[in-house]
Amino acid sequence: MTEAFPRAAVTRAVADGVKRLGLSATAPVEPLVDYLALLSRWNRAFNLSAVRDPFEMVPRHLLDSLATLPYLEGSRLLDVGSGAGLPGIPLALCRPDLQVTLLDTNGKKTRFLRQAALELALNRVTVVQERIERWSTDSVFDTVTARAFARLDHFVQGAGRIVAPHGLILAMKGHFDGDVETAEMPPGWRFEVEPLEVPGLDAARCVVRIRRQKVKSGETDG
Repeated sequence: MTEAFPRAAVTRAVADGVKRLGLSATAPVEPLVDYLALLSRWNRAFNLSAVRDPFEMVPRHLLDSLATLPYLEGSRLLDVGSGAGLPGIPLALCRPDLQVTLLDTNGKKTRFLRQAALELALNRVTVVQERIERWSTDSVFDTVTARAFARLDHFVQGAGRIVAPHGLILAMKGHFDGDVETAEMPPGWRFEVEPLEVPGLDAARCVVRIRRQKVKSGETDG
């Protein structure tokens, strides 16, 4: 018999974590727990995440994703390598005004993402199964996120073309070695690193904010 999802205890853990992040006013606890319950159920059959324990999912998946919420800009969000919907789905639940695109190459994961968007009534979420380097789109995005997806310079090489002119790339990282991660950074981009404190997570976490460099007065791009 499959063990039932411990909803009451998980709800308390999520509510406590959201409060400690200072997001009680913007993070809806029950829909976030609905997402974890759905992920936990699908994970038993489809191996979407190596994290099996719902209580472990709270800091390692949910709160880790929500820690980037204050950094979002604009109304159009692209989550690259979304996997089980991290950070895209938690962010979409907290920001229903966002138009969110979840991009991943894995068929099992994109099936889960579509089902999650349906069950969680995320009507402004679109799921695309494709590699970022091969994705042909006319859209540009205000914020592009990725969670432990690729080396920073390689990520910018793939995603930079679909970032709005004044847009932002948010790369979520653990340990960040700037010399290694930016060795092949395309010209015209700058970055800054912000440490993240994730409640219940005893590991280094940071978000790297990447933007196009501003052209100084009197200079041109060419």
